[in-house]
Amino acid sequence: MNTFYKACLMGGTILSILPFNANAQDLHIHHGSNKGHQHTDAPTAPLSIMGDHTHNKGDWMVSYKFKRMHMSGNRQGTNPISPEEIVTTIANPNAPPATLRVVPTKMDMDMHMFEAMYGVSDKLTLMTMAMYMKKDMTHTTFAGMAGSTELGRFTTRSSGWGDTSLTGLYNLYETANHNVNISLGISAPTGSIKEEDNILSPANTTPILRLPYAMQLGSGTWDTLTGITYSGHNDKWSWGAQYNGIIRLENKNSQGYRLGNKHTLTGWGGYKVSNQITVNALLSAEKTGKIKGSDTNIAAPVQTANPDNYGGKAVELGAGFVYAFDTHPLKGLEFGVEARLPIYQNLNGVQLERDWNITTGLTYRF
Repeated sequence: MNTFYKACLMGGTILSILPFNANAQDLHIHHGSNKGHQHTDAPTAPLSIMGDHTHNKGDWMVSYKFKRMHMSGNRQGTNPISPEEIVTTIANPNAPPATLRVVPTKMDMDMHMFEAMYGVSDKLTLMTMAMYMKKDMTHTTFAGMAGSTELGRFTTRSSGWGDTSLTGLYNLYETANHNVNISLGISAPTGSIKEEDNILSPANTTPILRLPYAMQLGSGTWDTLTGITYSGHNDKWSWGAQYNGIIRLENKNSQGYRLGNKHTLTGWGGYKVSNQITVNALLSAEKTGKIKGSDTNIAAPVQTANPDNYGGKAVELGAGFVYAFDTHPLKGLEFGVEARLPIYQNLNGVQLERDWNITTGLTYRF
C-alpha cells in the first residue's frame, strides 16, 4: 500500500462521516437543551469507556491514562499448563528442536495513553490517541534439545510509541435520558514491529533476536476502528453498552504478517454517590483472531513465536470510580480508577493467561 493511498484512506475514512453533520439541526433529537451532548448532572461512564459522549462545538477534552496489565502462568485453551508440560509435549513449528524449549512465565505491560477530543459541531467530535508502551516478559529456558532440566531465566524488554489513532464520533440519537453514538476511525502503524533483545538459548548462549509478536509495539498495518455506544441514565443511576471493533485493512505488514481482528462488547452500570463521585461496575467480552502469516525472523523455540498461539476469547469483570471536581480552579477535571479481573479465558493454543489490569486517569474538559 503506497503512501498516497494510505493518506487518502485515512482522510476518507474520517471524512466519510462528516456528511452526517450537514443536516445536524434537522436530525438532532434532544429534549431539554438545544445544545450539547453531555448531561453534567448525569453519572459518569467508567474510565475505560471512550465514545459515550460527544462535545459541544468548539469544546475540548484532553486526558492521560495509565494502564498496567499483568499476566502469569500458562493456559492451553481453558486449562492451565505447566512449563514442564509445555517443553515435553508442545511441538516446535520451527523444529529442531522437536518441542519448545523456552517458556514465558509472566509479563507486565505498561501503557501511557494520551487522548484529545474536539467538538467539530454539536453532533460530530474528533478523537485522537497516542500511546507509549513498556513491555517486560520473563522466561524460563530448559537445557538442550529435550527434557525438563531448567537452565536459567531471563527477561526481554521493549518500549516506545505504539500505533496512533484518529476517530470521528457522531451523535446519532439523544434524548434527556438516552444517547447513541457511532464511531469510525483509522489506526496508523506508528509502532515498531522490529524490536530485538538478548535471550538465553537452550545451548546457554545469549544471542540478540527479533522479539516475538507479543513484544512488538504496533500492528504494522493500517486498521479500521469501528464502534457504537448506547448510554442511559435516570436520576443517580446510569447504564450503557458498547461495541468496538479493530479490523485490519492490509493482508500483511512489512514483515509478512497481520494481527487478528478484534471485537469487544462491554456493558456497565453506575451509581452517582454524590455530586462528585460515580461508582461503576462493568462486564466485558472480547474475541481476537489468530495472527495470519509470519515474520521469518521470529523463530525461537518459544510459544510466543508461533502465530497460532495468539487470540481467543476472554471475559473480564471490572469496577471503579470517577471523581469530578466541581469547584474552581479544578472545575472540569476528573480523576478515575478502574480494575479488572478475568473470569473466563479460552485461548488459542498455548499462551500466558491474564491475571489483572488496572487503569488510572485524569481528564480535563474546557
